[in-house]
Amino acid sequence: MSKNAHALTLDQLGEAIVAGHYAPGAAVPPEPVLCERFSVSRTVVREAVKSLVAKGLVSTGPKVGTRVMPADHWNWFDADVVAWQAKAGLTRDFLRDLQEMRRVVEPAAVRLAAQRATAADLQQIEAAYQGMREAIEQGGDYVHFDLLFHQRLIAACHNRMLAQMSKALGSLLRTSFEISTARPDGPANSLPLHRAVLDAVLARDPVAAERATLILIDSARQDIEDVLGSRRKLPSVTAPARHLDRPAAPGPGRTTSTTSTRRKP
Repeated sequence: MSKNAHALTLDQLGEAIVAGHYAPGAAVPPEPVLCERFSVSRTVVREAVKSLVAKGLVSTGPKVGTRVMPADHWNWFDADVVAWQAKAGLTRDFLRDLQEMRRVVEPAAVRLAAQRATAADLQQIEAAYQGMREAIEQGGDYVHFDLLFHQRLIAACHNRMLAQMSKALGSLLRTSFEISTARPDGPANSLPLHRAVLDAVLARDPVAAERATLILIDSARQDIEDVLGSRRKLPSVTAPARHLDRPAAPGPGRTTSTTSTRRKP
Protein backbone atom coordinates (compact mmCIF):
# COMPACT_ATOMS: atom_id res chain seq x y z
CA MET A 1 0.00 0.00 0.00
CA SER A 2 2.86 2.34 0.90
CA LYS A 3 4.53 1.66 -2.46
CA ASN A 4 1.27 2.35 -4.30
CA ALA A 5 0.82 5.61 -2.41
CA HIS A 6 4.37 6.63 -3.29
CA ALA A 7 3.93 5.82 -6.99
CA LEU A 8 0.60 7.65 -7.15
CA THR A 9 1.96 10.73 -5.39
CA LEU A 10 5.05 10.74 -7.61
CA ASP A 11 2.92 10.51 -10.75
CA GLN A 12 0.59 13.29 -9.69
CA LEU A 13 3.43 15.65 -8.79
CA GLY A 14 5.47 14.73 -11.86
CA GLU A 15 2.54 15.19 -14.20
CA ALA A 16 1.71 18.57 -12.67
CA ILE A 17 5.28 19.80 -13.12
CA VAL A 18 5.68 18.54 -16.69
CA ALA A 19 2.26 19.94 -17.64
CA GLY A 20 3.40 23.37 -16.48
CA HIS A 21 1.20 23.78 -13.42
CA TYR A 22 4.36 24.84 -11.59
CA ALA A 23 6.61 27.14 -13.60
CA PRO A 24 10.41 26.77 -13.56
CA GLY A 25 11.72 28.35 -10.41
CA ALA A 26 8.35 28.17 -8.69
CA ALA A 27 8.04 26.57 -5.27
CA VAL A 28 6.22 23.28 -4.91
CA PRO A 29 3.62 23.46 -2.11
CA PRO A 30 5.03 22.59 1.32
CA GLU A 31 4.73 19.11 2.81
CA PRO A 32 1.60 19.73 4.92
CA VAL A 33 -0.29 21.00 1.87
CA LEU A 34 0.81 18.03 -0.27
CA CYS A 35 -0.04 15.57 2.50
CA GLU A 36 -3.55 16.94 2.67
CA ARG A 37 -3.95 17.16 -1.10
CA PHE A 38 -2.91 13.56 -1.74
CA SER A 39 -4.08 12.10 1.58
CA VAL A 40 -0.67 10.61 2.32
CA SER A 41 1.93 10.83 5.07
CA ARG A 42 4.93 13.11 5.15
CA THR A 43 7.15 10.10 4.54
CA VAL A 44 5.38 9.39 1.23
CA VAL A 45 5.66 13.04 0.15
CA ARG A 46 9.35 13.16 1.04
CA GLU A 47 10.10 9.97 -0.92
CA ALA A 48 8.20 11.34 -3.94
CA VAL A 49 10.19 14.57 -3.79
CA LYS A 50 13.45 12.60 -3.56
CA SER A 51 12.45 10.75 -6.73
CA LEU A 52 11.70 14.03 -8.49
CA VAL A 53 15.11 15.37 -7.45
CA ALA A 54 16.75 12.25 -8.92
CA LYS A 55 14.88 12.81 -12.19
CA GLY A 56 16.04 16.43 -12.33
CA LEU A 57 12.56 17.95 -12.06
CA VAL A 58 13.06 19.74 -8.75
CA SER A 59 15.79 20.86 -6.40
CA THR A 60 15.65 21.24 -2.64
CA GLY A 61 17.60 23.34 -0.22
CA PRO A 62 17.45 25.01 3.18
CA LYS A 63 15.30 28.14 3.31
CA VAL A 64 14.31 27.81 -0.38
CA GLY A 65 12.18 24.67 -0.15
CA THR A 66 11.45 22.55 -3.20
CA ARG A 67 11.60 24.40 -6.49
CA VAL A 68 10.94 23.34 -10.08
CA MET A 69 13.96 23.07 -12.36
CA PRO A 70 13.92 24.21 -16.02
CA ALA A 71 13.09 21.46 -18.51
CA ASP A 72 16.69 21.41 -19.75
CA HIS A 73 17.64 19.87 -16.39
CA TRP A 74 15.08 17.05 -16.57
CA ASN A 75 16.25 13.52 -17.28
CA TRP A 76 14.67 12.93 -20.67
CA PHE A 77 15.96 9.35 -20.69
CA ASP A 78 13.76 8.57 -17.68
CA ALA A 79 10.67 6.51 -18.55
CA ASP A 80 8.49 8.40 -16.06
CA VAL A 81 9.46 11.79 -17.48
CA VAL A 82 8.68 10.61 -21.00
CA ALA A 83 5.33 9.19 -19.87
CA TRP A 84 4.42 12.44 -18.08
CA GLN A 85 5.29 14.44 -21.19
CA ALA A 86 3.21 12.09 -23.34
CA LYS A 87 0.25 12.56 -21.02
CA ALA A 88 0.70 16.33 -20.99
CA GLY A 89 0.91 16.31 -24.77
CA LEU A 90 3.68 15.44 -27.22
CA THR A 91 5.11 18.59 -28.75
CA ARG A 92 6.87 19.18 -32.03
CA ASP A 93 10.00 20.22 -30.13
CA PHE A 94 9.96 16.98 -28.12
CA LEU A 95 9.58 14.84 -31.24
CA ARG A 96 12.16 16.89 -33.14
CA ASP A 97 14.71 16.38 -30.37
CA LEU A 98 13.99 12.65 -30.41
CA GLN A 99 14.47 12.32 -34.16
CA GLU A 100 17.66 14.39 -34.16
CA MET A 101 19.11 12.27 -31.38
CA ARG A 102 18.25 9.07 -33.23
CA ARG A 103 19.89 10.42 -36.39
CA VAL A 104 23.12 11.08 -34.49
CA VAL A 105 23.32 7.87 -32.43
CA GLU A 106 21.69 5.01 -34.34
CA PRO A 107 23.49 5.12 -37.71
CA ALA A 108 26.89 5.09 -36.00
CA ALA A 109 25.83 2.22 -33.74
CA VAL A 110 24.52 0.16 -36.68
CA ARG A 111 27.71 0.85 -38.60
CA LEU A 112 29.62 -0.73 -35.70
CA ALA A 113 27.11 -3.60 -35.55
CA ALA A 114 27.86 -4.44 -39.18
CA GLN A 115 31.49 -4.88 -38.17
CA ARG A 116 31.11 -6.52 -34.76
CA ALA A 117 27.86 -8.49 -34.63
CA THR A 118 28.24 -12.12 -33.63
CA ALA A 119 26.30 -14.98 -35.18
CA ALA A 120 24.03 -14.99 -32.12
CA ASP A 121 23.46 -11.22 -32.50
CA LEU A 122 22.44 -11.67 -36.13
CA GLN A 123 20.00 -14.44 -35.23
CA GLN A 124 18.34 -12.23 -32.61
CA ILE A 125 18.05 -9.27 -35.00
CA GLU A 126 16.61 -11.55 -37.68
CA ALA A 127 14.11 -12.95 -35.16
CA ALA A 128 12.95 -9.44 -34.25
CA TYR A 129 12.51 -8.63 -37.94
CA GLN A 130 10.47 -11.81 -38.45
CA GLY A 131 8.29 -10.76 -35.52
CA MET A 132 7.59 -7.45 -37.27
CA ARG A 133 6.77 -9.22 -40.52
CA GLU A 134 4.44 -11.70 -38.83
CA ALA A 135 2.66 -8.89 -36.99
CA ILE A 136 1.88 -7.30 -40.36
CA GLU A 137 0.88 -10.55 -42.06
CA GLN A 138 -0.97 -12.22 -39.18
CA GLY A 139 -1.73 -9.43 -36.72
CA GLY A 140 0.12 -8.77 -33.49
CA ASP A 141 2.36 -6.46 -31.49
CA TYR A 142 4.37 -4.74 -34.22
CA VAL A 143 5.73 -2.01 -31.93
CA HIS A 144 7.25 -4.56 -29.53
CA PHE A 145 9.27 -6.21 -32.30
CA ASP A 146 10.16 -2.87 -33.90
CA LEU A 147 11.65 -1.72 -30.60
CA LEU A 148 13.38 -5.08 -30.13
CA PHE A 149 14.89 -4.84 -33.64
CA HIS A 150 16.52 -1.50 -32.89
CA GLN A 151 17.64 -2.46 -29.40
CA ARG A 152 19.29 -5.64 -30.67
CA LEU A 153 21.01 -3.74 -33.46
CA ILE A 154 22.53 -1.31 -30.98
CA ALA A 155 23.47 -4.15 -28.62
CA ALA A 156 25.27 -5.83 -31.52
CA CYS A 157 27.72 -2.93 -31.77
CA HIS A 158 29.22 -4.24 -28.49
CA ASN A 159 29.84 -0.80 -27.05
CA ARG A 160 28.81 -0.74 -23.40
CA MET A 161 27.96 2.95 -23.34
CA LEU A 162 25.78 2.73 -26.43
CA ALA A 163 24.12 -0.39 -25.04
CA GLN A 164 23.24 1.48 -21.85
CA MET A 165 21.93 4.38 -23.89
CA SER A 166 19.72 1.97 -25.82
CA LYS A 167 18.06 0.85 -22.60
CA ALA A 168 17.51 4.44 -21.54
CA LEU A 169 16.07 5.33 -24.94
CA GLY A 170 13.44 2.60 -24.81
CA SER A 171 10.50 4.83 -23.88
CA LEU A 172 11.56 7.55 -26.31
CA LEU A 173 11.85 5.10 -29.20
CA ARG A 174 8.51 3.55 -28.38
CA THR A 175 6.98 7.03 -28.65
CA SER A 176 8.31 7.34 -32.19
CA PHE A 177 7.26 3.82 -33.20
CA GLU A 178 3.74 4.25 -31.80
CA ILE A 179 3.26 7.39 -33.89
CA SER A 180 4.69 5.80 -37.04
CA THR A 181 2.41 2.80 -36.59
CA ALA A 182 -0.60 5.12 -36.31
CA ARG A 183 -0.12 6.17 -39.93
CA PRO A 184 -2.08 4.09 -42.48
CA ASP A 185 0.30 1.64 -44.19
CA GLY A 186 3.11 2.81 -41.89
CA PRO A 187 4.28 -0.65 -40.76
CA ALA A 188 4.00 -2.21 -44.21
CA ASN A 189 5.90 0.65 -45.82
CA SER A 190 8.68 0.63 -43.21
CA LEU A 191 9.27 -3.13 -43.28
CA PRO A 192 11.42 -3.11 -46.47
CA LEU A 193 13.49 -0.29 -44.98
CA HIS A 194 14.16 -2.44 -41.91
CA ARG A 195 15.06 -5.33 -44.23
CA ALA A 196 17.61 -3.14 -46.01
CA VAL A 197 19.28 -2.36 -42.68
CA LEU A 198 19.33 -6.03 -41.71
CA ASP A 199 20.70 -7.13 -45.10
CA ALA A 200 23.53 -4.60 -44.88
CA VAL A 201 24.46 -5.81 -41.39
CA LEU A 202 24.32 -9.44 -42.54
CA ALA A 203 26.58 -8.52 -45.48
CA ARG A 204 29.07 -6.91 -43.07
CA ASP A 205 28.81 -3.66 -45.05
CA PRO A 206 29.11 -0.79 -42.51
CA VAL A 207 28.68 1.98 -45.08
CA ALA A 208 25.49 0.48 -46.49
CA ALA A 209 24.21 -0.25 -42.96
CA GLU A 210 24.70 3.36 -41.88
CA ARG A 211 23.06 4.66 -45.05
CA ALA A 212 20.07 2.31 -44.74
CA THR A 213 19.58 3.35 -41.10
CA LEU A 214 19.52 7.04 -42.06
CA ILE A 215 16.89 6.32 -44.70
CA LEU A 216 14.80 4.41 -42.15
CA ILE A 217 15.02 7.20 -39.55
CA ASP A 218 14.18 9.90 -42.10
CA SER A 219 11.16 7.88 -43.20
CA ALA A 220 9.99 7.67 -39.59
CA ARG A 221 10.39 11.43 -39.28
CA GLN A 222 8.14 11.91 -42.29
CA ASP A 223 5.57 9.54 -40.78
CA ILE A 224 5.56 11.62 -37.62
CA GLU A 225 5.15 14.85 -39.57
CA ASP A 226 2.22 13.35 -41.47
CA VAL A 227 0.49 12.21 -38.29
CA LEU A 228 1.01 15.59 -36.63
CA GLY A 229 -0.28 17.34 -39.73
CA SER A 230 -3.42 15.21 -39.79
CA ARG A 231 -4.43 16.47 -36.32
CA ARG A 232 -5.19 12.87 -35.43
CA LYS A 233 -5.03 12.07 -31.72
CA LEU A 234 -1.54 10.90 -30.88
CA PRO A 235 -1.16 7.44 -29.33
CA SER A 236 -0.42 7.19 -25.63
CA VAL A 237 2.84 5.57 -24.62
CA THR A 238 1.35 4.77 -21.22
CA ALA A 239 -1.30 2.49 -22.74
CA PRO A 240 -0.66 -1.08 -23.98
CA ALA A 241 1.23 -1.17 -27.25
CA ARG A 242 -0.75 -0.79 -30.44
CA HIS A 243 -1.55 -4.10 -32.15
CA LEU A 244 -2.13 -4.76 -35.81
CA ASP A 245 -5.28 -6.61 -36.79
CA ARG A 246 -5.01 -9.90 -38.59
CA PRO A 247 -5.68 -9.17 -42.29
CA ALA A 248 -9.03 -10.37 -43.59
CA ALA A 249 -8.97 -12.98 -46.34
CA PRO A 250 -9.42 -11.16 -49.68
CA GLY A 251 -12.63 -11.84 -51.53
CA PRO A 252 -13.84 -10.89 -55.01
CA GLY A 253 -12.88 -7.31 -55.68
CA ARG A 254 -11.35 -6.97 -52.23
CA THR A 255 -7.73 -6.39 -51.30
CA THR A 256 -6.02 -7.47 -48.14
CA SER A 257 -5.36 -4.75 -45.58
CA THR A 258 -2.47 -5.15 -43.18
CA THR A 259 -2.50 -1.80 -41.48
CA SER A 260 -5.65 -1.45 -39.41
CA THR A 261 -4.84 -1.19 -35.74
CA ARG A 262 -6.44 -1.81 -32.40
CA ARG A 263 -5.44 -1.66 -28.78
CA LYS A 264 -4.61 -4.82 -26.94
CA PRO A 265 -7.58 -5.71 -24.68
